[in-house]
Amino acid sequence: MNEIISQEQIEESAEAIAGAHPLFAAAPQSGEFNKLRKRLVRQTREALDKFGMVTPGDRWLVALSGGKDSYGLLAILLDLKWRGMLPVELLACNLDQGQPNFPKHILPEYLSKIGVPHRIEYQDTYSIVTDKLPAGATYCSLCSRLRRGHLYRIAREEGCSALVLGHHREDSLETFFLNLFHGGRLAAMPPKLRNDDGDLMVLRPLIYCAEPDLARFAEAMAFPIIPCDLCGSQDGLQRNAMKAMLNDIEQRQPGRKDIMIRALGNANPSHLLDPKLFDFAGLAAVPTRDAD
Repeated sequence: MNEIISQEQIEESAEAIAGAHPLFAAAPQSGEFNKLRKRLVRQTREALDKFGMVTPGDRWLVALSGGKDSYGLLAILLDLKWRGMLPVELLACNLDQGQPNFPKHILPEYLSKIGVPHRIEYQDTYSIVTDKLPAGATYCSLCSRLRRGHLYRIAREEGCSALVLGHHREDSLETFFLNLFHGGRLAAMPPKLRNDDGDLMVLRPLIYCAEPDLARFAEAMAFPIIPCDLCGSQDGLQRNAMKAMLNDIEQRQPGRKDIMIRALGNANPSHLLDPKLFDFAGLAAVPTRDAD
């Protein structure tokens, strides 16, 4: 009798042969951690495949901030590459923006230890931000725009075709509701986009990955986390309000976040109100012929 082998069994068999990237040598061996890692890898592969992110032979600049999300991104991409499932070259990059008390040694030491090619760039954008904004203001928006510009430049200098970011499911959902409630438009963080100059792609392979999963993954992997509030500034109140709203919905109705992120990929233009997406003016009833 022929035995039907599932895709999951095929992947588990391949995993047993290929092993895992040396980065996982000290990782927990528990079944719970293995399920978590496999889930994150599976969700990342789904995004890579579904949105056509991979062109074999490309070179990617992987932005590494020192937070849980970017560490998780790098680890998952390294794991996929180790297994022969990601035929691109990876270059990790950290932009030291001159925040007070930034621990400059952590990322280069960590990346050298795990043998990952990397570039550490120093640009004092912190002074620019504090000069432009009043005391007590939220720095994150301007800081992010300055950082993105430097990362584009570095990607060009390094011959990279894409800048890869660690934004996850919650980031995209929070952005969607910010735009819905405050911007009057339906837009989220796209998994793949072309920059304004048209010469680089911006990729978000973790778009289906849940932030709580990434937090548990980072804790289990004991990544040397660098806090994101060294400058004393946090995300704005509006984004924090969206995060609290989504967490409340998820607590009351578990699984809603997954349904929401899937909904962003299941739009029906004829049931919205945008005539640029659907020709409402040209829509008319078609008279039926009388049977007699």
